[in-house]
Amino acid sequence: MAQPTQRNRLEDEESPYLRQHADNPVNWQPWDERALETAREHDVPIFLSIGYSACHWCHVMADESFADEAVAAELNEHFVPIKVDREERPDIDSIYMTVCQLVTGRGGWPLSAWLTPEGKPFYVGTYFPREAKRGQPGFLDVLENVTNSWESDREEIENRADQWTAAATDRLEETPDAVGASQPPSSDVLEAAANASLRSADREFGGFGSDGPKFPQPSRLRVLARATDRTGRDEFSEVLVETLDAMAAGGLYDHVGGGFHRYCVDRDWTVPHFEKMLYDNAEIPRAFLLGYQQTGDERYAEVVAETLDFVERELTHDAGGFFSTLDAQSEDPETGEREEGAFYVWTPDEVEAAVTDETDAELFRSRYDITQSGNFEGTNQPNRVASIDELADRFDLPADEVEDRLESARRDLFQAREQRPRPNRDEKVLAGWNGLMIATCAEAALVLGEDDYAEMATDALAFVRERLWDGDEKRLSRRYKDDDVAIDGYLEDYAFLARGALGCYEATGEVDHLAFALELARVIEAEFWDEAQGTLYFTPESGESLVTRPQELGDQSTPSAAGVAVETLLQLDGFAGESGEFERIATTVLETHANRLETNSLEHATLCLAADRLESGALEITIAADELPEAFVEPFASRYLPDRLFARRPATDDELAAWLDELELADEPAIWAGRATRDGEPTLYVCRDRTCSPPTHDVEEALEWLEDGRTETESPF
Repeated sequence: MAQPTQRNRLEDEESPYLRQHADNPVNWQPWDERALETAREHDVPIFLSIGYSACHWCHVMADESFADEAVAAELNEHFVPIKVDREERPDIDSIYMTVCQLVTGRGGWPLSAWLTPEGKPFYVGTYFPREAKRGQPGFLDVLENVTNSWESDREEIENRADQWTAAATDRLEETPDAVGASQPPSSDVLEAAANASLRSADREFGGFGSDGPKFPQPSRLRVLARATDRTGRDEFSEVLVETLDAMAAGGLYDHVGGGFHRYCVDRDWTVPHFEKMLYDNAEIPRAFLLGYQQTGDERYAEVVAETLDFVERELTHDAGGFFSTLDAQSEDPETGEREEGAFYVWTPDEVEAAVTDETDAELFRSRYDITQSGNFEGTNQPNRVASIDELADRFDLPADEVEDRLESARRDLFQAREQRPRPNRDEKVLAGWNGLMIATCAEAALVLGEDDYAEMATDALAFVRERLWDGDEKRLSRRYKDDDVAIDGYLEDYAFLARGALGCYEATGEVDHLAFALELARVIEAEFWDEAQGTLYFTPESGESLVTRPQELGDQSTPSAAGVAVETLLQLDGFAGESGEFERIATTVLETHANRLETNSLEHATLCLAADRLESGALEITIAADELPEAFVEPFASRYLPDRLFARRPATDDELAAWLDELELADEPAIWAGRATRDGEPTLYVCRDRTCSPPTHDVEEALEWLEDGRTETESPF
């Protein structure tokens, strides 16, 4: 039989992850109709390998197996080998990762799956070593066994593939008949999720889980903050603060250059997996912002500022969009080998050589636990272990001098680190991940009062709109790379970007951003909303047909796409006219999945937050003004007000008419109706669930109304 694939086709792809494998002797194919048709034509199984460019174990398996001639010969002769970048194709990843978790009880990347020519999985795993070790089968042995089984036990394989596909379909396409309820879940699901967070909290080291690894879990932190606000229970706030403190002090955080690594391999947050993902550096700072609002701890604001500085410096395209990842590995200048963490770690001698002042160097080593024995393969990932006051006592120095010296040492180390070989950067610009970062920058602009962050947000939004949004077709593409645009957007792309665009409107008052958010929401309704099933699917109705159509209801590395969509539709409903269609869709999705939220609230944290928002009602802060008084924003933005929505509008109804044209609305939405300026001065309206304060020019008066929980309806001056 002729070899099914004749060459490695990945050199034609733009994904940095796929191009990393373009020189493999394996005849890799991208996931496309040509590859799938080849499998059907030759009646051979597909070997599907899914990973991403910053994935450490993906690199290991590539070096051990995919660069090996014997492995390549087996793959090329008996399979159609397909490589998928999970960051480009989360739909494919979702289906086969679900199968892996159902069958093996765990998941991860690289994901290895063997499929029938129709795409149905019949064998699955994650990383396989080339040779068997530590109880894991060797990859070459697995390939030979699959080949033999395909030839001798085809019927059994086909039956297993049908069963596994059906199981994945049941998990990913649950219908209202299976999970629906007659009404949306109450805010009780929020407290249930918070209580579940308490049960899983590590009260000794912070975070969740009693052993390693430790993941950031920003959605759980949002739940704890909201539950603290709703219930006043100290335990919720304590776990939130313990986790934020642990993440800010430990190895998850880059104490020299800012920003967060992916996760830590140990219980006490010491050693990270060193890759840096855009979505982590969006969602984690968002959690620190709400921690800052609730506690007033300036260190939390500093972490946000340092992280956004890192994103601007190292993950931002010259024209404004945000890149995807930094690799965990960088090249060792002596050996030429790529080593995990080499860019970030230090020995005491390296600190001495880099820091010009001996006392500064000693302070840094003491502050960040830089020792001869090290904490990572004989080197040190900095962890903050000593307080400023402790160091002041130990070195007999004023506290402010200690802080100045530590900052001087950090700058010296940063400059020295800049001379090291850098980790590779995946320069894909993904619409959804950019939406997450845009939303965080916009929120940081409001909470911290920094216009530069609003500029970061709006520049990135403009980048995505110009390159990935087709305004005529009302279609969003997912990925931009070096002028190449590809892949129809998924629900997360539309939902995350809509949330980001709405945040830009709140931060700037520019109606164009609100108009774009509404456009994206209308496409969510048209392409992802299924009226019959009462749910939002992850893939567009007009998109590629796979073996099942996934939903994304649970929070994973990123927040639930359905959860963010529901939250954002609820926020946008007040701007969308009198139909209430966005709220109806959001309510129906929550009704459909009510039982799921009630029985497993923690896994669905973002949907639980949306259920709480629906029951509590929005806190609308409408500001009518041509020029926004700064004093109208800061008092509200600096407080933790979880349902807060800044609804800026022009001073007069005549000016508002032009906005309505841009928003394609025939009538004034309720959020603006009758809320022009009074007496020719900027005017503030504060409304909770359609009950409003009197219009006022006095922020303190509005805050008093809010804090007292008064329920007077609005009245003229």
